[in-house]
Amino acid sequence: MALRRNRPRFGDSARLMQQARIAGPMPWVIAIMIALTVMAAAAGLALANLAENARAEIAGGVTVQVVEAAPMERDRQAERALSWLANRDDVASVRRVPDAELAALLEPWLGELGTGGVDGVPVPALIDVRLSGPITDTRLAEMRQGLERQAPAARIDAQASWLGPVFDAIRSLQLLALGLIVLLAATSAAAVWLAARSALGANRDTIEVIHHLGGSDGQLAAIFQRQVAWDAALGGAAGLLLGLAAVFVLGRQFADLGSGLVAGGGLGAGDWIAIGAIPLVGMVLAVITARYTVISALRRML
Repeated sequence: MALRRNRPRFGDSARLMQQARIAGPMPWVIAIMIALTVMAAAAGLALANLAENARAEIAGGVTVQVVEAAPMERDRQAERALSWLANRDDVASVRRVPDAELAALLEPWLGELGTGGVDGVPVPALIDVRLSGPITDTRLAEMRQGLERQAPAARIDAQASWLGPVFDAIRSLQLLALGLIVLLAATSAAAVWLAARSALGANRDTIEVIHHLGGSDGQLAAIFQRQVAWDAALGGAAGLLLGLAAVFVLGRQFADLGSGLVAGGGLGAGDWIAIGAIPLVGMVLAVITARYTVISALRRML
């Protein structure tokens, strides 16, 4: 019973180790790491949404170009190709892109040359086709042969084929964002580990006194855990606000581009929930790292 009366309570141990705070620059370090993680996660989620929306948009999509310099012959072949495609059972929808729409798309790069005319640059006729079912090489080859008989100047391509490099680049950026998140998590854990080791070294004498009074490793680890949790909560909240501010600023800048592809990279409700959970995950990681560091160090110290 005497040993039980002399065993210090958790509050007593915490008061004896008032100098063991890990604070210092730790909340700021965590804030920076959380802010960078929020930005990386938002970028990765936006890229995932962009790729998913783009794939859904071009699923079954085929583009037919009638490459002919003479305007009258180009229009004649385009109408024949349009009629042939419209009569196919496997074509869900077909539309010829108006010349005025093509000229508007080319004008920022070619100026008035893209609007046609006597001295204008010849612009191919474009036909947007949506097929029912998957697009295979055999299917494209059969359609290509049929189009050659109707419009010799026609060229057909699956939209997914020429967007393949874009999807590869998006996938690479997603992997880069994931790697950055993992690296930031490892860096945060290393910062907590160094801070905990430093605090343990600075309070070695106090720790020995608490151990002689009956304090356990678990009690000492709980003190550090509580302090790290508080620092991580403060740093995580600040980092979340900084990261969200950067995401909103970048989001507005990309929205001003007015590109349909970029517009598909918006964040949904689930994405915002995942981003909001980042500080909580960071706090749990910091607490686990602090507990492991303290307990493993105490076992070697005493």
